[in-house]
Amino acid sequence: MRKTLLFALLVSLFNVNTLFAVSGGSEEGGQIDTQEEIKDYIEHHLQDSHDFTLWTNGKTGTHIGFHLPVILWSDGLHVFSSSKFDHGHEVAESNGKYFALYHSKVYETNAEGEINLDEEGHATNSKPLDFSITKNVVGMLLASLLIFLGFNSLARGYHKRAIPKGVGRILEPLVIYVRDEIARPNIGPKYEKFIPYLLTVFFYIWILNLLGLTPLGFNVTGNIAITVGLALITFVVTQFSGNKNYWKHIFWMPGVPVVMKIILMPIEVLGMFTKPFALLIRLFANITAGHVVVMSLIALIITMRAQFGIVASSSISFGLAFFITLIELLVAFLQAYIFTMLSALFIGMAVEEHH
Repeated sequence: MRKTLLFALLVSLFNVNTLFAVSGGSEEGGQIDTQEEIKDYIEHHLQDSHDFTLWTNGKTGTHIGFHLPVILWSDGLHVFSSSKFDHGHEVAESNGKYFALYHSKVYETNAEGEINLDEEGHATNSKPLDFSITKNVVGMLLASLLIFLGFNSLARGYHKRAIPKGVGRILEPLVIYVRDEIARPNIGPKYEKFIPYLLTVFFYIWILNLLGLTPLGFNVTGNIAITVGLALITFVVTQFSGNKNYWKHIFWMPGVPVVMKIILMPIEVLGMFTKPFALLIRLFANITAGHVVVMSLIALIITMRAQFGIVASSSISFGLAFFITLIELLVAFLQAYIFTMLSALFIGMAVEEHH
């Protein structure tokens, strides 16, 4: 409990200091001091990025972090450092082609960096195929590495002793919990076949959620493309694991009149796709909402300092952000649990034998 409180305290303190620094750190204001700029700052925090930025000085505009490799395909392969973009301020040239960043997306352009917009403000420039190592990709690789190192340590510990030590003491009860409380009751006798997948998705989502609360600024599970990918894997595993009874209940429901079978068929087919859709939306919406709430509460420093002063507004914002961060620690675990539990439930429905 003490470690949880300390973690929430450090995260809240860092976030408050970050926005305070970006806003200029004084009552005269800085780079961010209006509601529109605060909204843009929060949206920027939620977006993926071709640069890994840890800190931005609002007075000087200096970004502290490191650049990531940009990998594009447009009439050939283009590989260069994101430093060429200078955080979206410059045009990058590669093999005679020009590329520019617009709202964190890469577009083909000319030497002047012209971006054409339609009536709704959307860029109409052609987009290359983007295989870049972005900040979210770094987060996924880091989560994968942590999972590999953690379970490798747990496996080696079992070779030496019956009771694991170190990180194994944390992983073992969670592994048993996923096996006994999620997989076995929801899948049934065939649960062992799906344990590797369920353990992977549980720890992967949980670690990514926790990384999203750190000062590293990851928002991987708040990216709908990531949640779509995770839900799609569950969908594929479910459909390829389905037995004849599962498919029979979808396309020709037993025990009901023929007319009802015809009516139920499209409903059941639609249900095949609404289940993974519910998975991806639930994870995406909850994590995104959590980040927006935390950043919005911290932004009270800017909106309230004219009435209460910088000290009072900082104290109020910090207290609220600290409370919400504690809740977000619970949500990080809860969303990993719900995604894994529902995945096990859907798989169990597909492999269940007819009674």
